[in-house]
Amino acid sequence: MGDDYPTLFRSEQMSLMQFLIPTEVAHDTVAELGELGNVQFKDLNPAVNPFQRSFVGEIRRTEEMTRRVRFFESQIQKEKDVVPIRSLYDSAPLLTVGPSAAHNIDELDVTLAEHEKRLVQMNDSYKTLSERTRELVEARHVLRETAVFFEKAETQHTDIRTSFDDSSAPLLQHDDREQQYSSTVQFDLEFIAGTIDRTRISTFERVLWRVLRGNLYMNHTDITEPFVDPATGTETRKNVFIIFAHGDALLAKIRKVAESMGATLYPIDANADKRSDSLREVTARLEDLETVLYNTGLNRRSKLVKIGENLARWQDVVRKEKAIYETMNLFNFDVRRKTLVAEGWVPTRDLTMIQLALRHATEASGTSVVPILHELRTSKTPPTFTRTNKFTEGFQTIMDAYGIATYQEVNPGLFAIVTFPFLFAVMFGDIGHGLIIFFAALYMIYQEKKWAKQELDEILGQFFYGRYIILLMGTFSVYTGLMYNDIFSKSLHIWHSGWDFLEPGSNGVSYAVSNGHMYPFGVDPAWHGADNGLVFTNSYKMKMSIVLGVIHMTFALCLQLPNHIKFKRPLDIYANFIPQMIFLQSIFGYLVVCILYKWSIDWSTRDTEPPSLLNMLIAMLLSPGKVDANAQLYPGQSFIQVVLLLLAMVCVPWMLCMKPYFQWKEIQMIQGQGYVGLSHHNGGHRESTDEVLESEEEGNGRVIVEEMEEEHEQHDFSEVVIHQIIHTIEFCLGCISHTASYLRLWALSLAHAQLSEVLWSMTIEKFLGMSGIFGTITLAIVVVFWFSATVFILCIMEGLSAFLHALRLHWVEANSKHYQGEGYLFTPLSFAKLDEKE
Repeated sequence: MGDDYPTLFRSEQMSLMQFLIPTEVAHDTVAELGELGNVQFKDLNPAVNPFQRSFVGEIRRTEEMTRRVRFFESQIQKEKDVVPIRSLYDSAPLLTVGPSAAHNIDELDVTLAEHEKRLVQMNDSYKTLSERTRELVEARHVLRETAVFFEKAETQHTDIRTSFDDSSAPLLQHDDREQQYSSTVQFDLEFIAGTIDRTRISTFERVLWRVLRGNLYMNHTDITEPFVDPATGTETRKNVFIIFAHGDALLAKIRKVAESMGATLYPIDANADKRSDSLREVTARLEDLETVLYNTGLNRRSKLVKIGENLARWQDVVRKEKAIYETMNLFNFDVRRKTLVAEGWVPTRDLTMIQLALRHATEASGTSVVPILHELRTSKTPPTFTRTNKFTEGFQTIMDAYGIATYQEVNPGLFAIVTFPFLFAVMFGDIGHGLIIFFAALYMIYQEKKWAKQELDEILGQFFYGRYIILLMGTFSVYTGLMYNDIFSKSLHIWHSGWDFLEPGSNGVSYAVSNGHMYPFGVDPAWHGADNGLVFTNSYKMKMSIVLGVIHMTFALCLQLPNHIKFKRPLDIYANFIPQMIFLQSIFGYLVVCILYKWSIDWSTRDTEPPSLLNMLIAMLLSPGKVDANAQLYPGQSFIQVVLLLLAMVCVPWMLCMKPYFQWKEIQMIQGQGYVGLSHHNGGHRESTDEVLESEEEGNGRVIVEEMEEEHEQHDFSEVVIHQIIHTIEFCLGCISHTASYLRLWALSLAHAQLSEVLWSMTIEKFLGMSGIFGTITLAIVVVFWFSATVFILCIMEGLSAFLHALRLHWVEANSKHYQGEGYLFTPLSFAKLDEKE
């Protein structure tokens, strides 16, 4: 029945198929198979250089088209205002199969080239205009700032002369002479003006001071508005500077230093009227240039909007074309038959769909030549393909992250659907916290169709991908919260408690007595708030974690059996599975039985105290056959423990020697019959049966060679012995360490409960007694803080911690008991997964 219906218990049965595809329908056939997405093609030209294959020219063409489409996408992303991109679902499809496919691809290539050429021209024009605009803006700032500087200089000069005139008359007698001297100085001093990056102004000033030895006067002011580079979009801040110096040599040095520092110099006339004329001319040219720049930007945006309407469709077509020709490069070309020969792994149940796809490709191409499909016989290990849906995909991904299952091996992802959220819930058990993550997952499922089409950020995308895992984790957490009777560190009184508290005694301690009732489900609420409540829950959860751990490991060990039966390995059943099961149950299975038996006894009616099971297990291993009468759990305990310990001791040499011995006997038997592996001699003859010869005539010879190479890959007997020794030691020590590892269930559950109780007692509990409006407002604020801390600390942080610990228990403690994980993933040609690869 497993071959007739899809199941998660094992991977899909695969077949190696050979395709004989006529060259005229090769493109359409691969396109149809890519839409179907269930054929993994093999490379039949492993020794051929990628640049020497048949379809290198087509791939270069598609790569050039891909570059152009990527260029359009980058230009759209650089736009300040969002350019709408029509989704692929709303775009008209571009026909790339059939008789007109080649013509459509040629037209698309020409269209992309024209759009790129026009867009590059617009970008160059826009960049040139932007640079010219920036230069004019800088020139305008320089003209304005120099005008302001000269105006201030004249004002300061007038103020100085006025002060001299008010002081004494004799100075007025030399006014004409001083005026003439001042004009002479103004005539001899020349200046250089320009702009420079604000971060370099201080360096520029120091360099000039040292080069000119202080023979200069420099003034600079900030330009308030930033300058934006049209190519990169980066902002730069600049300053206007004006430098006065005397002599051509000094001015030449200033120009060289300014150019080396990246400054831009502008010729400014000393005459105020000419500066005003220059300013008006620059302003007029700037207005005209800004108008042209604005129109150029509008034209460029309209071009990008037009491109955005078709961008998704172009991306889809180019991506598919590249994948098609890369796949066709894996094929062999049969010159005699003028066909392409392809081989690939296919799920056996999908063969009918593939045949229909081949027929449809032939009909769409308008030819009557049908591709031929037939199965090849091989012993090569097929890829592992497990069919999943949106519910099981997350759980399967968790198991695949540990290792891809060997072909047809029992898939632990099926059982992880239940065991993973349950072990998580054991550590996270709280009704309130479970409901929070349950409703969060429910909201993500409600928004599933909307969010699946959006680009989510990395963190939210991870949570959305595992929404069904979170849903089950929340559901199981509510269940374990009911078992623990814990909701936000408080208890629920659903049924009648089995304990009644007496009146406090003289020491102020109130003791509880049984009232005859039995709390039907979960922990009795009387334990919450009791002084010894932590002692009780501590012991209860610790023993429960051991019980659950041994059950989980036993179940994982049992999964060996269907693997051994499926792969016809009876020796592994007797040499590995049976002794491993006996070893595990004789020690740790016995411990679980003792825990359950101890729980079932009413120790208040016994004369002896309940024994410590940890001490009992240690004494069982260190001093077998000796049981203290005061620490005896049941009659005949010493005899049973000795028998179980002997069974465990026998299992060690059983696992260590049985399998190597039988494999050694098998090797001796084969060599005794006269058969020697090909590795023993360089020469030798291969047995050729009628089926082999017939297969070679059908073109199946290359596959048979691969089969022989794999069959004759032998291991040395010493390697078998070493492997078995390592495997035995690892299992025996792993049983102890893995059982102790399940105590993390107890530790994290206890920590989660205590952290929840601390958060409640430190926040809401302190403000419950406040009354009045102020008390109500304070309580509301505290409740909001408590709920936020609960969500971010207890649900998210503690939830991630419990998630990782549950992950480790599955990967290490459970999978190491049965999981080989030596397979490789089935990666078919699928157009639907091209976006994920991008």
